[in-house]
Amino acid sequence: MAINVDTVYQRVLAILNKEQRGFLTPQKFNLYANQAQLDTLEQYFYDLDLQLAMPGNSTTHADSIDILESKIAKFETDGVVTFNSPNFILPGDCYRLSTLLLNGVEATSATRKEIRYILQSPIAHPSNSMPVYTQNSAGVKIYGAAPLTGDDVSDIEVEYIKVPADVVWGYTSVLGTPQYNASTSTNFELDPSEETDLVLQILRLAGLEVKDLSVYETASRETAIEVQQEVR
Repeated sequence: MAINVDTVYQRVLAILNKEQRGFLTPQKFNLYANQAQLDTLEQYFYDLDLQLAMPGNSTTHADSIDILESKIAKFETDGVVTFNSPNFILPGDCYRLSTLLLNGVEATSATRKEIRYILQSPIAHPSNSMPVYTQNSAGVKIYGAAPLTGDDVSDIEVEYIKVPADVVWGYTSVLGTPQYNASTSTNFELDPSEETDLVLQILRLAGLEVKDLSVYETASRETAIEVQQEVR
């Protein structure tokens, strides 16, 4: 289940109008909404690292890890690579590479410094049964028993976290006023539990642009009231 983009936009507008902070245009909203979605996805990885680093294995920790992993899982997918010597190019929507497989064998990730030592080692030297890859701005370099080329593309598969689809609050103009158009809109792909946080993040971005942090403070107060009402 996705987060409806119109619901978020209307909540943002309601808070801004309540404080007489002006109108947030659809173009600005879409810009802030996409930034907020990416920030939230990146925060998942940061929070997961923190949880995994905590000592012990209490139920609370396990639940937090499971929740974060399930949120990230929404963006997990797989794909194929293309070749542009000497690199294999990852899919265009790849946000984070999770696993690289060479003929079904999982390759080990290495830094550029590490690969120099690995290539010099007769024991750790890469092979087709122990492939190694390094990642760079252009893609990945893969090391097996022999240098890999474009002929090996079909032997390589990648599993990765994809970039969320661009959020769009689509509209049609009626007498100069934008009216929501669901057919040209794209909802948030994040977990429904993130709706309130998205509203806050978008308000924070809008507040920073107009140099008015009270917008964010107002959103925080509104959220606190909603939480109290839900508890009751």
